[in-house]
Amino acid sequence: MPVRYIRVDPTVNLFAPAVRAFGTIAIVGRVTTPAPASASAASASASASAKKSAAADVAAAVPPTPVAFTSPDKAEETFPGELGKALTLVFKQSPGPTLVYGVPVDATAPDWKGALSVVAGLNVQLVVVANTPIDATSKTPDGPIGLLSAHVTSVSETGADGMERMGVAMLPKGSTDPKVILPNERMVYIAHNSEEDAAVAVTGTIAGYEPFVSLLLKQVNIESPPFNPTDIDTLNGPPEVSGSGPTGAGVNWLTSPALIPGNGVYMGEGYTGNPGSPKKYIDVCRFIDHLSFLLKAQLIGSIGNVRISRSGLRALAAQMEAVLSPFVDAGVLNSFEIVVPVLALLDKDPATLTTDEANRIHTAEVQRLVQVLAAVEYAGAVHRISIDLKFE
Repeated sequence: MPVRYIRVDPTVNLFAPAVRAFGTIAIVGRVTTPAPASASAASASASASAKKSAAADVAAAVPPTPVAFTSPDKAEETFPGELGKALTLVFKQSPGPTLVYGVPVDATAPDWKGALSVVAGLNVQLVVVANTPIDATSKTPDGPIGLLSAHVTSVSETGADGMERMGVAMLPKGSTDPKVILPNERMVYIAHNSEEDAAVAVTGTIAGYEPFVSLLLKQVNIESPPFNPTDIDTLNGPPEVSGSGPTGAGVNWLTSPALIPGNGVYMGEGYTGNPGSPKKYIDVCRFIDHLSFLLKAQLIGSIGNVRISRSGLRALAAQMEAVLSPFVDAGVLNSFEIVVPVLALLDKDPATLTTDEANRIHTAEVQRLVQVLAAVEYAGAVHRISIDLKFE
C-alpha cells in the first residue's frame, strides 16, 4: 500500500441533528476484430472451423490498452462491437461526461480481471462493464460484475489518493428482483426495460453532475418503457407511507413521471447498492470522495512546512476552512467544525498543563503527527414530499 501523507477517514452520520475531475469514466467492453483477408484461393476455401479458429486467435491478441475519448467520433471505428456502441451511447447523455476511457477485451474470451487491473491505474471516478447485466454468472467472484464490485472497493480503499470510484451495473431487461445484486455502497444498480445498455447510459448521466447533486429524477437519454407501480414497489423494497422517507433495496429504476412535461426517461431514485449503509445515496458517496480529495490537495503543501505550534496549527485549520466554507455558502453543507486537539493544549498556559497533556504535546512533536477532526453536516436533497390536505 502506498504511503499516505495525509489520512482522511470519513465518518458518516446522516442522522445527526440536522477535484480532481468528478465524472471521468472507464468503460470495459468486448471488441470484435475481423480476421485478416485471405491471401490465396487455398486459404479462401479453408474450412469454417479453421476460419473461426483464426478469428479467435486474432481477437485474443487484443490488449486491454485504454484509449481516451472526448467525443464519440471514431469510437465504433476504433473499437467495433459492444465497446464502441457503449462509447457512443455514453456521450449521448446531457449533461454528460467530458472524458471517457475505452478499455477493450476479447469478444470470445474476455480478460475482465486484466482489463480492470489496467483501469486501476486510470484517474477515473466511474467504471462500467459494457452490455453486461448482473446475473448468477456475472456476479461470481470471477465474473465481470463480481470483479467490478471488488475493483471499486479495493481501489477506493487501498489505491492512490484521488482514485476513489464507483461502479455501475444493470439488471437484466425487465427484471424487478433487487435480491440479485451484490450489496456494495460503491456500486450503482439500475433496473430498466431497454434494449440499449442502461448501465452505460446511467453512468454518463451520473458523470454529468457535480458530486453533491442528487441523481433522483435526472434525465437519461435512452429508450426504456416505464415499470408499473407494482414493479416499482418490488424494486424499492418495503412500502413507503406518508410519514416515512425513502426505503430502498439498493436498486434504482428508470421512469417517465407523468408530472414532468415531455416524454423523457429519468432516474427513479439515486440509491447506492447498499441500502443499510450511511452512504445510501449516490451523491453522499461521491461527495465524501470529492471532499476528501479537496482536503488532501489543499493540505499537501503543509507537509514538511507547517510547524507544530499555535500559529502553524491555526494556519492548518484555516486551510481546511478555505475548502469547507464555500460548500456552506453554496448550501451543500449546513455547517462544519474543525478540531485540532493538540492546538487546544498549546493554547493553554504551560504552567497549567497536566503531565498527560504535556506528554501529548511532546508525542505530537516527536512523532510529527497531528490529528485533526473535521465534522461536516451535509444538506441532503429532498427525495420525498409529504402533503396533508385538510378541507373544511
